[in-house]
Amino acid sequence: MSTHNVWTHKGTFLLAAVGSAVGLGNLWRFPYLTGENGGGAFILVYALTIFAVGIPILIGETMLGRASRRSPIMGMRHLTRTHNTSRAWESIGWLGAASAFLILSFYSVIAGWAIHYTGLMLTGSLAGADAATIGASFDSLLAAPALLTLYHTLFIIASGLIVGLGIHKGLENSLRILMPSLFVILLVVLGYGIANGDFGAALGFLFTFDIGALSLEGWLQAMGQSFFTLSLGMGAIMAYGAYMSSEVSLTRTAFAIAFVDTAVAMIAGLAIFSLVFGAGLDAAAGPGLMFVSLPLAFAEMPFGALVGGVFFILVLGAAISSSISLIEPVAAFLVERFDLTRPQAVFGMVTASWAMGLLTVVSFNIWAEGTIFHALFGRNAFDFIELLTNIFMPLGGLLIALFAGWALTHSEVMKEMRTSETWFTIWRFLVRFVAPAAVAFVFLRSIPQIEGYLIPTVGALVIVGAFAAGRTFLVDNSQEL
Repeated sequence: MSTHNVWTHKGTFLLAAVGSAVGLGNLWRFPYLTGENGGGAFILVYALTIFAVGIPILIGETMLGRASRRSPIMGMRHLTRTHNTSRAWESIGWLGAASAFLILSFYSVIAGWAIHYTGLMLTGSLAGADAATIGASFDSLLAAPALLTLYHTLFIIASGLIVGLGIHKGLENSLRILMPSLFVILLVVLGYGIANGDFGAALGFLFTFDIGALSLEGWLQAMGQSFFTLSLGMGAIMAYGAYMSSEVSLTRTAFAIAFVDTAVAMIAGLAIFSLVFGAGLDAAAGPGLMFVSLPLAFAEMPFGALVGGVFFILVLGAAISSSISLIEPVAAFLVERFDLTRPQAVFGMVTASWAMGLLTVVSFNIWAEGTIFHALFGRNAFDFIELLTNIFMPLGGLLIALFAGWALTHSEVMKEMRTSETWFTIWRFLVRFVAPAAVAFVFLRSIPQIEGYLIPTVGALVIVGAFAAGRTFLVDNSQEL
């Protein structure tokens, strides 16, 4: 990768990685999972897993990107050749690209809901509405494929335009404006929640640690959320790491990303639960927390329509910062591999992902149930695509941890990390043993959710993959072991 493809400022990678990490997972998924799993205990497990699993893999993935100076697919091809390892490791790049492509397809549809709610809030359409009215409004949105397609199209075009402008004009300039603005808006919404909601109840809910109240499923969800929230295993961090200056500390940057990402999730949780408890609503409302419970809370509070509109603008901005990171790994590969111009590569990626997103659109209405797809796979298209990403991402993250921990030599890692032997020893232990074990545990626990004939298929793939990886370790690291 040529030298001009490096972030202009050292701190831009931090903004880019935080932008990738901070998205619907922080503002939508984290609060409702916390609500469903009792609050503080969920957060404690989440925070511990961030340190033991998330940060070590984050350092490893960034290291692979910076060491190769290429897109994830071409980068892993380069690293396998220079390290004389099995070409099977190239699957890391392909898994990341596939995950990014699939996630963007449904992420764009769900983010489009925020466009709808921004309009409803700012026009005052939901002012004074009761729970039944707001619930019916959400149901009518899901039942309208044409409207969902319009929002999906607008969102993915906006994301594509930013990436199409290039590393400096597009990604850097947008992130420098977008990320600080999002933090300011989030603090404004938190202030509003403190003034008009029940901040004390939110504080007590999020910081009362009762591990005994957390089920095994809650533990797994907390561990899974800590992995997914950092955008690990989908190529974005590796792609952004390829543009990272060699002078920037991998360790300090990884800890900063994890801290900011967790802080955003916590602030969003405090703001959201202050409003929810202030309105006397149920914290365990599940996925409808953002699109039903929150609009209801805003509808009952002073200036709620205006602040609600601002909040959904925040959701949109956070979603765009994540979606551009999903486009980058595949677009960069198309530029490198097929010598396309950047706009051509982005157009190809976005168009294909948009078309795939139509499957998610119809999953909520036309293909909801009783269709051939539902009969074949036991679930709608959206659930099936999400299931695939829940397989690809942890599998990719697992392979990243193993490759970074075992294939890279001590001198190579120290050249990139430039850290003390003590931290190197801790990191290597975590990335070699703790992180793979935790990711594998969460991954294997998800397999029983896969119905019908998919169970033996995925099980066979896991067994074959584990055997191949183990054999590769023994061959590639026989001297070190």
